[in-house]
Amino acid sequence: MMPLRFLATTLGALLLGAGPLAAEEDAGLDEAIETMLSVRESDRKLEEAIEKARSLGARDQAILEARFLYHVDRREDGKLAALLPQMIEQGERFEIADSEIFAFKEDWLAVLEYVKAVAALEKGDRDAFKEHITDAFWLSPRQGTAFAPYIERVRTDEAMKRVRVDRDLELKDLSGRSTTLKALAGDSEAVLLHFFSPWSRECEESIDDLRAVTAELAKHKIPVIGIVGEGGEEAVADTVGLLESLEEPAPGAWLVDHPKKPLSRLLRIQSAPTMILVDAAGKVRFNGHPSDDRLWKELSDIAPGSSQPAVGEGGH
Repeated sequence: MMPLRFLATTLGALLLGAGPLAAEEDAGLDEAIETMLSVRESDRKLEEAIEKARSLGARDQAILEARFLYHVDRREDGKLAALLPQMIEQGERFEIADSEIFAFKEDWLAVLEYVKAVAALEKGDRDAFKEHITDAFWLSPRQGTAFAPYIERVRTDEAMKRVRVDRDLELKDLSGRSTTLKALAGDSEAVLLHFFSPWSRECEESIDDLRAVTAELAKHKIPVIGIVGEGGEEAVADTVGLLESLEEPAPGAWLVDHPKKPLSRLLRIQSAPTMILVDAAGKVRFNGHPSDDRLWKELSDIAPGSSQPAVGEGGH
């Protein structure tokens, strides 16, 4: 199974500490830069950290790197793509001595190609994506683990075009009673499947997020269904134990994947949590991580007026 937190394989995890990192004599500036590069909670926190670092003398390159890491680790592809003009402009005057996270110029050039690839993906330009992501790999192979998930995303999206989810497939709930997605979804325009693992720390920590999403979609009659996708009886027992330990009732309905016709295989589930948005015709409208902005773009198309609920300060 792939790493459950994108942060574990992002450029942020790979690059933080890889470059010269703060040779300035001013300890206050050093601390401000380190904080700026590490903020992930919210846009407001990032801007506050940037303003403090800038007031102490942080360079434009370091500030741009902080924005880049922030959007990468939060999976904000649209905002990352929006940084491209600024990154191209900064690239024309890039100096390794001004960088806080890059050890070599090739690393910066690789990241520039990576952002170009993300921008192409946002526009649906597969050929340009392939060109730029290949160049990124070539320039900095060691960052490949950050680039690879985007290739997987393209392949998964292409595979999902050929998939139809059978709403009449009989599944069992956590207590062993049989039901179907159709029985739970009724005449709703869509259903959101949430593939869950009781052994995933992220799954456990994001239950409050799931509860907020479930409440928001309930307003639009879109059910959220948790699916224990692997691990057999042990996984089911551990899921039951985890959900029963919660102070509030578990959000949504909960099912166990089919043992012989697993949805997890049909939908190419490689990690948990993963969310799958399936419309009334069984077409997969989204397959990816819960924090991916594309999920709410699809949801707002199916259920106008729906919006991603804010969790904590950042909404993630």
